[in-house]
Amino acid sequence: MGPTAGALVRLGLVLLVSLTAHCASPPAEGISPGRLDTGRADLWASTSTSLVQDFWCQPASLLSRDQLSALIRRMATQHVQLRAWQLSCLANLATLRGLQGDFQLHPPDLLLFYNLAQVREEECRAFTRRAAQGDTELLANLPDQRAALRNTALACLGGPHLQLNASDLLILGVLVCDLDAASIAAADPHVLQNLQRCPRLSPAQQEALNQLLASGRTALGPPDSWNLEGLQTLGPLATYISPSLWRQVQEAVGLDFFGSVVSECRAGRLRQREARRVVTSFLEAKAHLRPKRGTGRACMRGDITAATLRDDLFLVHYDCAQLDSCLGSHVLRANLDPLLQHPLPAECQRVVKAKLALTYPRGVPEEQLRRMASLVYLYSRAEIGQWDISSMDTLVALLASDAALNNQTEAVLQKFLDHNGTLTGALLVAIGGSRLCWMSPRQIQTIRPSEFRLAGDLDISSCPQSRKNVLFAKAREAFGGTQTPDIYYRHMRPYLGEASWGAGWAAPPQQPLAPNPSHCWHPGGASVEELRHLAQANVSMDIDTFTNLNPHVLQSLSLDNVTTLLGQNVGDLQKARSHPTISSWLRSLNSSSLGELGLDANPSSPTGPSHPTSRTPNTPSLVPRPAHTKDLPGNAAVVPSSGSLVAPLGYLPLAVALPSGLLWLLRGAVRTPTRTAVPTPQPPRTSWSQCHPQDRGDPEVYLDAQPGRKAGPECKGLHHV
Repeated sequence: MGPTAGALVRLGLVLLVSLTAHCASPPAEGISPGRLDTGRADLWASTSTSLVQDFWCQPASLLSRDQLSALIRRMATQHVQLRAWQLSCLANLATLRGLQGDFQLHPPDLLLFYNLAQVREEECRAFTRRAAQGDTELLANLPDQRAALRNTALACLGGPHLQLNASDLLILGVLVCDLDAASIAAADPHVLQNLQRCPRLSPAQQEALNQLLASGRTALGPPDSWNLEGLQTLGPLATYISPSLWRQVQEAVGLDFFGSVVSECRAGRLRQREARRVVTSFLEAKAHLRPKRGTGRACMRGDITAATLRDDLFLVHYDCAQLDSCLGSHVLRANLDPLLQHPLPAECQRVVKAKLALTYPRGVPEEQLRRMASLVYLYSRAEIGQWDISSMDTLVALLASDAALNNQTEAVLQKFLDHNGTLTGALLVAIGGSRLCWMSPRQIQTIRPSEFRLAGDLDISSCPQSRKNVLFAKAREAFGGTQTPDIYYRHMRPYLGEASWGAGWAAPPQQPLAPNPSHCWHPGGASVEELRHLAQANVSMDIDTFTNLNPHVLQSLSLDNVTTLLGQNVGDLQKARSHPTISSWLRSLNSSSLGELGLDANPSSPTGPSHPTSRTPNTPSLVPRPAHTKDLPGNAAVVPSSGSLVAPLGYLPLAVALPSGLLWLLRGAVRTPTRTAVPTPQPPRTSWSQCHPQDRGDPEVYLDAQPGRKAGPECKGLHHV
């Protein structure tokens, strides 16, 4: 497997999404995928894992306690991977149904979101050990919950230790990743097993790791006694070994390990980013051992051949200067793929780029471009303008790089669009939501609403605000005609915090938020009116989505607005009170209002309500009440008193009897709801759906929306589908 392996996997995904999109049938008339009755929700407890991964809380609130318990246990036994927004509301639902005590049978990820104040002292160690098997990165938007989890775990062990023993580390699990460098350096050597689960180490933690390894207290012994097997047991931690430590390792052992890392990388079993860290550190350590060469650039090691490039120690024998001197253009043309399979240091990558320019003065041909994912980040827009990208294979391969490509994505996509003119939903899935961050507004606007719908949920959390603005507008265009607020919220949830001020939207507050040097907040997000309508529609917004709302808009929401909007999730404010969005809103409340939320004025209080609320918050019950449909899309739809849409009684037995293949198609139908025509309401378009750019009369529909820019005339179009 070469560097194109990931692209081939993505192309398989393109085919799968395309087939699903064309084969999936629309849901039967009268059945809404957005609201499931109890029987339909019960399918989660008896069907495939892929369907359970589509879990969301609105229909789950209709399950009985026993049904919900069975569903959660099934998620644990089948290792169903849920996202943070799903886990946070499921944790609250489980707690309200009295299921938190069964934590030993629940997924570890779910325990991360539980109310820690309800963990009994005698169960503290068992709870911590189970929770510490989860992925704490899921708590990215809940900083207080993550801190409380660490503090609770240490309290279970009797308080902060000067030295954590092996038994402590077994309980702490992945929570060790949140410990300071001093605690890591002083811990029992078994801490290495914990650290292997950390997605990344801070510079201070890396230094502590090297101190521990250098001490000789680990099973590897002192560095000069290390062997290949011992180094391999370090797993990802070996990528953090410092050059000074490599100098203490026997040369033969270091070379063996270096070769094994390169071999894994060339086979596609290790990402180039991790392999490059090892290569760069190792070569830096060995650089002082190389004989000093003259200032000339003569090839000292012999010409590079195809056989040379098959050697896993190629980079040890040829530094970047020798790569420049010894690599001929004919070998480069014929062996670009095996050359780029090596985790080349950045300096060597620049050498290869320069040689490609000399070899192909009119631009690199397309068949070679497919092999250059690791080099794309080095190219300017002008240089990419010389390329010819006609194939989706080439496009996906180029954008498969693990580099950000902030300045290259737009240019690469444009070369493809010049030939093909359109971006399909399957292609959007293949290149990933993060690539949308660096498309131009004009390119985003070329995406047809139907293709945007087929792409499903796209993760745009890393996008700059200017792109989020345009993506929100595109999402409104794609989903604005949704029949019910439940379905609308489900599709728009990823985009609710990332919109621009547009026609008919509420103005920004007169008192802007105090600037935060670490967070650059820009006007944008769902309007005040839209959030109020969502609250009335009983969507019970999850805290993960709430933290992404525009903080300026949030300042205009009252206490009742927020408690109703969050519904059963209102207690999660304590878990995220240090998040900039939450803290800025909480600072606008007086102590009485904080008390009504069950929050202390002191943000360091334990996670969970500090005391019973002085009044019953205006929160919805577990069973959805009738949705408020005034000013919402699809207000002609019949909504029964249960809060669910009417569904034929014969549908459930049929669904249960369907084979798994048809259930998969049903899943596709859920993701792409029927675009049922709705009788034209009067008066025209309300604030619920953003006006279609063409209806607004904007001079440029692809503009980066900015606060205060002049909006188009009043929307003249009716309900847009």
